[in-house]
Amino acid sequence: MSTINFYRGAVAVIAMLLASACSASRGPSLGAPGTAAGFLPGTRPATGHPASGSISHIVVIIQENRSFENFFAGYPGANAPMYGCAETPSGQARIPAARSNRFAAPRMASSSACPHGDSQVPLEKISFNGPDLRHDWDSSMVSWDNGNMDGFSYFGKKHGKYEAYSYVNESLVAPYWQMAQQYVLADAMYPTEFGGSFTGHLTLVAGTDDLSPSKAEVDFPNGLHDDCDSPPGTKSSFLDPKRHVHRFDGPFPCFNQFNTMAQVLDAGGVPWKFYASKVLDAGMWSPFEAIKYVRYGPDWGTNMIAPQTQVLSDAANSQLASVSWVTPSRPDSDHPAYHSDKGPSWVASVVNAIGESPYWDSTAIVVVWDDWGGWYDSTPPPQLDYRGLGIRVPCLIISPYAKQGYVDDTQYEFGSVLRFIEETFNLPYIGSPSDGYTDERAAPLDNAFDFTQKPRAFKPIGSKYPISDFLHEPPSYGPLDTQ
Repeated sequence: MSTINFYRGAVAVIAMLLASACSASRGPSLGAPGTAAGFLPGTRPATGHPASGSISHIVVIIQENRSFENFFAGYPGANAPMYGCAETPSGQARIPAARSNRFAAPRMASSSACPHGDSQVPLEKISFNGPDLRHDWDSSMVSWDNGNMDGFSYFGKKHGKYEAYSYVNESLVAPYWQMAQQYVLADAMYPTEFGGSFTGHLTLVAGTDDLSPSKAEVDFPNGLHDDCDSPPGTKSSFLDPKRHVHRFDGPFPCFNQFNTMAQVLDAGGVPWKFYASKVLDAGMWSPFEAIKYVRYGPDWGTNMIAPQTQVLSDAANSQLASVSWVTPSRPDSDHPAYHSDKGPSWVASVVNAIGESPYWDSTAIVVVWDDWGGWYDSTPPPQLDYRGLGIRVPCLIISPYAKQGYVDDTQYEFGSVLRFIEETFNLPYIGSPSDGYTDERAAPLDNAFDFTQKPRAFKPIGSKYPISDFLHEPPSYGPLDTQ
């Protein structure tokens, strides 16, 4: 029997247990976060972190919509098998959203190492030419299938093939494989939350998207820009501890319900920049536009940088901030909908610009993808609260102090990136884990580094498209993603 129809009688009981566990682990209401001057941070990590004496610049490069398997299937030493497990979809192309929020006991594995009744599906080699698979909260619940990781078969079924069970030809992502071979590939990086790009980008700057202890942002708002500049009447959606989605019943997407790294960095006097394709109306690729403290504060006119290609000249001209986030343009994003193979070269250009600058000896670069994009992944994400963790994404850690050719299987989450920033600059955590912040609970990125070694000389990353292509790239007018 399909797990989609199985254990339906257990849903209410298990959901109640999950809600009880989550509410017990969460503290009082967050209240309204204030300005940096009145910012009440979480606890401060121990001083003397080994990165503090070596790293003074951290760059977080955020790409789009790829699972770990989709870019690194078959990578030596990584948890990346060349096949997947598929539940037979009984002739229907997609699961109705109302039936996807279920909890059931995982099925016992068969001799094929897949859950009983599943098919073992070889992963198919593909190019960058799509498809754009469904990747919202509901579809992630189906794909995850309570840890069976076999519901991807309900999406992208075409011409008798399960399109989600695919990996991009290694030659097309050669810059990423080269970075992994020279530095660190983390094969256990998980988003804070199941679902798509909007919450992925929010949690990469905030470590949370909680509106209250019992409400978390989910999916996209129903407005044009997904931020403080959305049309009046725009509503976001929220998730409750029973994993029910309250569609377009949330607040206007100009958030002051939670703090972000902006308050932490500002209060600590640490310079930062956020590079996006546009300063205004860049959508999810400018998550600080949805944060009231930034959008209507002094950071907006100084720290929000456009176009994103300015990071290349800032590195060359000694204008790099202590902490930077870098988001892409449409063709450079790795997003399947844009049918472009320029993403790996874009990331290589940023890495090369920093590597060939005076910043190299003091820099750590983290490359991460905002969500899994609907693509198959084999590894059940640990469930740390009602938001997730979400389906595994690739992560590369690049630095003269990074271990060489190392596959890091430490369980990381998006909060791990923020914790590394905080500990490197001796800053407090954003907030308490009891209030939903994940940076303090997250494993630090320490295992990826060896700070006892001398900084290694930089070796340029090869790429199909040269840096000049990006320096002269026409402007991109924001993302086209509603999941």
